[in-house]
Amino acid sequence: MATIKPFKGIRPPKEFVEQVVSRPYDVLNSEEARQEAEGNEKSLYHIIKPEIDFPIGIDEHDECVYKKAVENFQSFQDKGWLLQDEKEYYYIYAQTMNGKTQYGLVVGAYVPDYMNGIIKKHELTRRDKEEDRMKHVRMNNANIEPVFFAYPDNRKLDKLVAKYTVNEPIYNFVAPNDGFGHTFWIINNEADIKNITEEFSKMPALYIADGHHRSAAAALVGAEKAKQNPNHTGKEEYNYFMSVCFPASQLTIIDYNRVVKDLNGLTPDEFIESLKTNFIVEEKGVTIYKPQALHNFSLYVDGKWYSLTAKPGTYDDHDPIGVLDVTISSNLILHDILNITDLRSDKRIDFVGGIRGLEELSKRVDSGEMKAALALYPVTMKQLMDIADTDNIMPPKTTWFEPKLRSGLVIHKLI
Repeated sequence: MATIKPFKGIRPPKEFVEQVVSRPYDVLNSEEARQEAEGNEKSLYHIIKPEIDFPIGIDEHDECVYKKAVENFQSFQDKGWLLQDEKEYYYIYAQTMNGKTQYGLVVGAYVPDYMNGIIKKHELTRRDKEEDRMKHVRMNNANIEPVFFAYPDNRKLDKLVAKYTVNEPIYNFVAPNDGFGHTFWIINNEADIKNITEEFSKMPALYIADGHHRSAAAALVGAEKAKQNPNHTGKEEYNYFMSVCFPASQLTIIDYNRVVKDLNGLTPDEFIESLKTNFIVEEKGVTIYKPQALHNFSLYVDGKWYSLTAKPGTYDDHDPIGVLDVTISSNLILHDILNITDLRSDKRIDFVGGIRGLEELSKRVDSGEMKAALALYPVTMKQLMDIADTDNIMPPKTTWFEPKLRSGLVIHKLI
């Protein structure tokens, strides 16, 4: 069963919050972070992307860059841009996108729960990315950014969250670069805090939605600290890492699409003909076509959109991995026709989050940069949880969650 705890969050004063908060470190590159932070000394990018404080071209993994993050984190606290709460609290973080709001509980997740599989994964992680975030967590002695979890729907927690969200929030703003609303409350009633802890203790599992590398890094540093402490009791703050937990039914997974640089020597007509072995192919013309259901895909090639529907027998609805459209397209199109065998390393393929719209796919093909684009029907939360529950791993680049969590609303120290 899941173990969580409240913590003494480090947060910006209300008057500074919009200057401090940022997008997550991994959704933009160094130059984009440099531009977004320009003229703003309070931006969290100075802590999570500290290479922006060095001349262009600095290696973001240089030791001096990590040290700059530590220096900046301390400076933010010294200057009062980040202040620690006096007591341990849970927090509510709500996000609003396109008129829909999802309500997350900000908690300390338990490191052993990650290690023993109560916190469930659905993606593989890369060791180099883990090492980068581990070093950042280790040197700052803090989880600067949260991870994004889902939990099974719980009416008692829904009711408790509703009790707080009718009140004036601590923070309430619309982020300028995405137009999404971000709202934040503190849960400071001891009985409510106890009830939240107890409700989570009844849950057999929590699910990583977004932030697999941050989760791995935070848990591995916590385990590392436990091993190094001869007086370890299991109650130390490093045994927990910061997560925002949302009810599964409130979350939306959007499509995660593919663009390819060549057709493996085929002409567009030959490529279309080869698809007919395993798909019902329908030409849709120049108007954007969006996948309509599971096992239906949209293809853009040579200035035209096509509907591709996988034929019965080409997939297994009883296999949690085999039923995924990302598996079908990877096996029957990318591998068998285009000879793209490794989605993690092949330079002939790139991935486009659905938040950018299908117009982005046709744009990249029409520019000549790419030869074809494939749009997929999004994975459901039930599929994600089924895969995690059966200890399976999704293929790379399967899920895209939106909106992304803002970093800097609250920070968790490991001491």
